[in-house]
Amino acid sequence: MDLKELLKKCAAKKREISEEEALKKESEFFDEFYFARKKKEKPNDSSYNAIPKFYFKLPKEDEILSQKLREESRAIFLQRRGQQLLNNNELKALWVLLDKHHSPPHSEEEKLINYEDFLEVATLGGPKCKTYFTAALFAKLQHGDPYGRISIMALFNYIMRKVWYHHTRIGLSLYDVIGQGYLREVDLENYILELIPTLPQLDGLEKSFHSFYVCTAVRKFLFFLDPLRTGRVRIQDILACSFLDDILELRDVDLPKDLQDSNWFSAPSALRVYGQYLNLDKDHNGMLNKEELAGYGTGTLTNVFMERVFQECLTYDGEMDYKTYLDFVLAMENRHEPQSLQYLFRILDINNKGYLDTFCLNYFFRAIQEQMTMHGQEPVPFEDVKDEIFDMVRPADPYRITLKDLLNCGQGDTMISILIDLNGFWTYENREAMAADTSETSAEV
Repeated sequence: MDLKELLKKCAAKKREISEEEALKKESEFFDEFYFARKKKEKPNDSSYNAIPKFYFKLPKEDEILSQKLREESRAIFLQRRGQQLLNNNELKALWVLLDKHHSPPHSEEEKLINYEDFLEVATLGGPKCKTYFTAALFAKLQHGDPYGRISIMALFNYIMRKVWYHHTRIGLSLYDVIGQGYLREVDLENYILELIPTLPQLDGLEKSFHSFYVCTAVRKFLFFLDPLRTGRVRIQDILACSFLDDILELRDVDLPKDLQDSNWFSAPSALRVYGQYLNLDKDHNGMLNKEELAGYGTGTLTNVFMERVFQECLTYDGEMDYKTYLDFVLAMENRHEPQSLQYLFRILDINNKGYLDTFCLNYFFRAIQEQMTMHGQEPVPFEDVKDEIFDMVRPADPYRITLKDLLNCGQGDTMISILIDLNGFWTYENREAMAADTSETSAEV
């Protein structure tokens, strides 16, 4: 045997030993993480032998196998739940059954069904249908029919909505990596990103813009459904709000332009918001400073308000990024919403006392008076405005306005506009003249 062959055999033997060692280590690793955990000593109490364990701690980050096992079991569970729901073909078959079993006396306007036929359809529809055909549901859908019948269309729409709800919940739960019933920002981003190809109205978006679109869409979920800024949104809250309906509306190829413009999740809306951000960014560094943000909207927001925005909101070296800007836009465009009032109230509360007093109101209104002087207008006395604000809000404490007072009065958005925006104050001051002009225009038409 020459030296070459001997070296080859040694190398092969070395590889064989290495493979054996690797397998041995893998086996030890598996035993350590799955089988060889130290069992805790059971307490002496006999109840531990009778009562089954009902709480299991979540696996830790370093418990890789336990995490994978949990993820796989959740996926199988969600898949099984999905199979228990009615699919499209089964829904079509159910409609045919309902159409055949509508109850007399027949009417051309609307088909109705009585309780006996209702139960018969439940039996013919199979086990999947029985969960929807309950006496409670039949009672809820009663609308005063003299024969005790309910509308077939109302029943079918209810079932369709219920099926959609459960399918959507399962779909969202697949993105719930932690499995605790909520989605983090990254989970929502993954959900929206994978939803884009299914929405024809977004076909025109360039792929390079997808990340900005996802950021724009996700921000609305977080702003309105996570007011405490915990960084996560409950799946239950997502299903309860109308945001998913707005997104799925983009499946309509013939969606009218006015609906697209009013839909935050549409391509024109997302491009509008991002375009405004780029236009405000005069130095093109991808961030906004106070002077740049002051050009937002009509450019009539006061400097004092801008100062407070940058004091209270997240900034980087005194400049605002796109996410923070989106929060600002959502607050300004939806001033009547509780989450927006909470956002703006925090900015107005300069002393962080949880209420606005005369000092706070005067602090902001002085900037409005200064702007009026700059435009050659006679400043309105603060005392007059202060009295109007307190009459408008009617706070529980006549000297303090709390967030609760703002929410209850129904005019919180008007009050805030008076204090932060010269254009908003001018609109309020001239509301009667503008209403008269509108009435005259309507009469002429």
